[in-house]
Amino acid sequence: MRRTLIPLLLALLLLLSACGGKDEPTTEESPTPTPTPVPTAEVTAEPTPTPYTGPVSPLSGLPIGEEWVNRRPVAIMLNNLKEALPQQGQSQADIIYEVLAEGGITRMLGVYQSLEGVGKIGSIRSARPYYLELALGHDAVFIHAGGSEDAYAKISQWGVAALDGVRGPYMSNTENGNLMWRDPERRKNYSLEHTVVTTGESIIQRFAGYTNLRQEHKEGYVYEMAFAQDGTPAGGTSAAQITVPFSNYKTGVFSYDADSGLYMVEEYGKPYVDGNTGEQVGVTNVVVIRTACRNTGDSLAHITVDLSSGGTGYFACGGKVIDLTWSKSYPDGQLYYKDLDGNPITFGTGHTYVCIVPTDSNVSFS
Repeated sequence: MRRTLIPLLLALLLLLSACGGKDEPTTEESPTPTPTPVPTAEVTAEPTPTPYTGPVSPLSGLPIGEEWVNRRPVAIMLNNLKEALPQQGQSQADIIYEVLAEGGITRMLGVYQSLEGVGKIGSIRSARPYYLELALGHDAVFIHAGGSEDAYAKISQWGVAALDGVRGPYMSNTENGNLMWRDPERRKNYSLEHTVVTTGESIIQRFAGYTNLRQEHKEGYVYEMAFAQDGTPAGGTSAAQITVPFSNYKTGVFSYDADSGLYMVEEYGKPYVDGNTGEQVGVTNVVVIRTACRNTGDSLAHITVDLSSGGTGYFACGGKVIDLTWSKSYPDGQLYYKDLDGNPITFGTGHTYVCIVPTDSNVSFS
């Protein structure tokens, strides 16, 4: 009996010991809690913009298709009479030149390195010799509708690649019937002389068939024009607004818009708009050059504009302006612009507007 109780007592003690361990675990026996993972937000780094290293227009520094880089630009005579406005397609020109014509009116020469994506261009008007000099300075193909007798003589004398809609075979009365045509829409509201237009696409298509027209620059040709992303001239003075009187008939106004970095153009007291878009023309660079503009004394009040003697002027970009000097070889040299220390002007990447005014023009800045 005694031998039987002993094993039973031992078993009972072991059972109580085991139960007590579960009810009151020691610190050493407590399990270490597993930390709950804290979710972290994924941060995506902003990609560093890759600098553009492709081909650029030699006239604006803007990206351009490789096939256009060595092409001869196209220079187109543009009508600027009040009653002929709005012009169309001028906002896409790399460079706009504005120069006096007879009677105090002005005309523009729009120079396009590429015609891709350019819509209707016009209205196209007649040539004068000094516009030919500007076109020759770019080795450009010159498109016009008529011209003074002196201009026609110079076209032949200087060997200008000129495509004429009046005495040449480049005009049609049917829309897109030739390189130029009288626009049916403009004919509804404008005098006949204000209706000649073309398009970028028409020029591209027609030029493809002009096998006798040299369309590439000759080997080694370089148009010397330097660009920087920020062309604001060092040491420049404030030029938030530039007022450029051409004559009693025409004054141009350029107002700097800091948000876009462009000078917005006005004329005749109104925004200068592109009729294709209805938007005001804005340019990165404004150049003003002074030169002698003289009446020829003929019955049509034609004038001469001296583009070979050089002179002074102004360069504005980024809301600042500096004085410049300019020079050009007669008749086919390009225009060169330098600061007063003799250094070539560096332009802001973008379009340029060149005002060629009489020496006594009261140009002002504010």
